[in-house]
Amino acid sequence: MNDQDTIVAVATPHGESAISMLRISGPKCLSLVDNVFKRKSPPRPRRSSHGDYISLSDELLDDVVYCYYQGPSSYTGEDSLEIMCHGNPLIASKVLHDLVGRGCRQADPGEFTQRAFLNGRIDLTQAEAVMELIQARSDKAIRVANNQLRGAFGKQLAVLKDQLLSNVAVIEAYIDFPEEDLPEEQKQAQINGIQKVMTFCSRLIDSSKYAALLRDGVKTLILGEPNAGKSSLLNCLLGFDRAIVSEEPGTTRDFLQERLILGDYSIQLLDTAGLREAEGTIERQGILKTIELAEEADVFLLVVDGSLPCPTLPEEILGKMNSENTIVIRNKEDLPKSEEGYSILSGFSSVSICAKDGNGLEGLRNTLFSLIDSNFSSADDELILINARHSLALNELKECLEQALAKFELDESAELIASDMRGAIDAIGRILGRIDNEDMLDVLFSSFCIGK
Repeated sequence: MNDQDTIVAVATPHGESAISMLRISGPKCLSLVDNVFKRKSPPRPRRSSHGDYISLSDELLDDVVYCYYQGPSSYTGEDSLEIMCHGNPLIASKVLHDLVGRGCRQADPGEFTQRAFLNGRIDLTQAEAVMELIQARSDKAIRVANNQLRGAFGKQLAVLKDQLLSNVAVIEAYIDFPEEDLPEEQKQAQINGIQKVMTFCSRLIDSSKYAALLRDGVKTLILGEPNAGKSSLLNCLLGFDRAIVSEEPGTTRDFLQERLILGDYSIQLLDTAGLREAEGTIERQGILKTIELAEEADVFLLVVDGSLPCPTLPEEILGKMNSENTIVIRNKEDLPKSEEGYSILSGFSSVSICAKDGNGLEGLRNTLFSLIDSNFSSADDELILINARHSLALNELKECLEQALAKFELDESAELIASDMRGAIDAIGRILGRIDNEDMLDVLFSSFCIGK
């Protein structure tokens, strides 16, 4: 990437729409405004203007609205320009090619956000949150991404870094004066500070399990015997006919996957092959796939024919089910109910429905939401990591702090302790995308009168 280039891209999806927007960032933006729109005076930053887009060949391409942003008070930190033309893909393409002809370069994927990061407008966690926000599939995912986009995670990490810098500053001072031992009360204060950071770090690491739920949705496996009503239930929950429903057993040979929004949560529904002694190779493969999916499932919806005795489930699946992740759905409530064999499922949540007409469906939705909310929600949306990179770096941070504590307990040298502490600070720097070594000197000189 050459940050001296002026880059351009169509920022709206391809296709017909009311408006298409082109974004430009770089040193040519101001001259582009003058040359394209034939202005007689400089544009006022952050003020939308109306004008004719005149191409290099003096052709009127469109009647547009444009807005100039003066760096560094822009998204990228550079001079920027946004041009809103009519949403005809041909018009947007002609404007794009004209801007390239004027010396702009077509932007690489994510290059605007990359420039914002490199120019210090956002940290790396905020840059990553941009794409998370675009791809969010539930209200909760949007809230978490918005929190991180506004710097909530970065601010928390900054607090951790400041605490560690203060600790290292004290330790570094005693390295310079080896004849003076670290006072016992000062040593305990350092240990307490490190333990406090470790506790908060552990909370952040524990939250990483919510990232997959936000990104992929709560994996919810619909399972049961053939003709229990699994596919009918899937169609009812979705509100349209997604699965083929037939009285012939074994109709569903492979799993079907659909997404459902339930309250704050995105749910990944998986309709699976009926569990029984398979009569053919293809059906047997479908049942094996169901057992395989059970290994990764977050929630089980066990659909049973309420008029028949409780089915016998494979041990591989029954061992994964418990009262916190399973709802027993007794379908066909319009028929006489059987109680034979259901004692094995006595500790599970149970709902009676009739998938044929949707009766009891609202109760099932409420039960499913309560189960997910009680077991898969986080108390603080600001304490949710959004990717594995964060979790990896925080585990390294925690490991460095554990090593520092062990050295404190063994009264090892201050140099070794400081080395572990600096490793922890570096781990935070990798999350934020920057490591500022001058921070150490600033804290050190402001806290102690070295050489006085």
